[in-house]
Amino acid sequence: MNAIILKEAGDVNQLQLVEIEKPIAAVGEVVVKTQALSINPVDMKTRLGKSFYNEFKSKYDPIILGWDISGIVESVGENATEFKVGDQVFGMVNFPGHGKAYAEYVAAPASHLAKKPSNVSHEEAAAATLAALTAYQILNRHIKKGDRVLIHAAAGGVGHYAVQIAKILGAEVIGTASAKNIDFVQSLGADQVIDYSAQPFENAVKDVDFVLDTLSGETLYRSINVVKNGGTIISLPSAGFNQEMVEAGQQKNIHIAFEMVESSGKDMQQIADWLESGQLKSTVSQTFPLVQMSQAHASLETGRTRGKIVITV
Repeated sequence: MNAIILKEAGDVNQLQLVEIEKPIAAVGEVVVKTQALSINPVDMKTRLGKSFYNEFKSKYDPIILGWDISGIVESVGENATEFKVGDQVFGMVNFPGHGKAYAEYVAAPASHLAKKPSNVSHEEAAAATLAALTAYQILNRHIKKGDRVLIHAAAGGVGHYAVQIAKILGAEVIGTASAKNIDFVQSLGADQVIDYSAQPFENAVKDVDFVLDTLSGETLYRSINVVKNGGTIISLPSAGFNQEMVEAGQQKNIHIAFEMVESSGKDMQQIADWLESGQLKSTVSQTFPLVQMSQAHASLETGRTRGKIVITV
């Protein structure tokens, strides 16, 4: 089968198309014939030698990046009773771990997958995996109906799902975005959208209960000024997150932490239900064939993606 391997840490040219053995389903696994997969900032960071790179380099040869898949069950391993051959499934597989999603076939724990809704394309389903799960798992843990929620980079991969999910959970939603994405974020259901290039967001919003910070660094520090006493800021894993930020929040009785998504078929099923009902929708801004993975990574590196970038297989 065709797969994209990471030769060494570095630029997009380190991603190489090769022919390797098709995987075999182990106990509790299914092999999925991939129809689409999506890429995320963690893929790019690992490619650059950050995130999981050192761990992967010491354990795996070859390194195959990616975690987000949608496809058709090709074979079923022992005790993988959740699915049968021919089922259309999607999920974020083996995260955190070696997902090996950049391939025509992927062996995945059945417990990490859900059935793909019939009204959703494989591209839309693949998009709604790591990013949607990140938004759901964090928001479901930390917010309640009626909370005022601020979502940074609300037009991005995690952000555009977070706006929708926070609304589903009954929150009042404020998003930050560039001027060109204000209408888009409003269309997702945001109650207020702040153009971060026109004014500092802390001048436009106060007294929020919860901040989802996808940017870290200076944005996280500035977010402390808009959170209520006793409120919470959750930052996605970033090299810019440090103990000083936690302590700065503690001085104002604000809980600050970073959290990382984990594979969960149960949570994927919730995403599937919302996709099927139309309450949650994926925005796929660009698609590339598997052979153009380098170009897809180059586009992701611009940091200007609306919604998700998806690879068709």
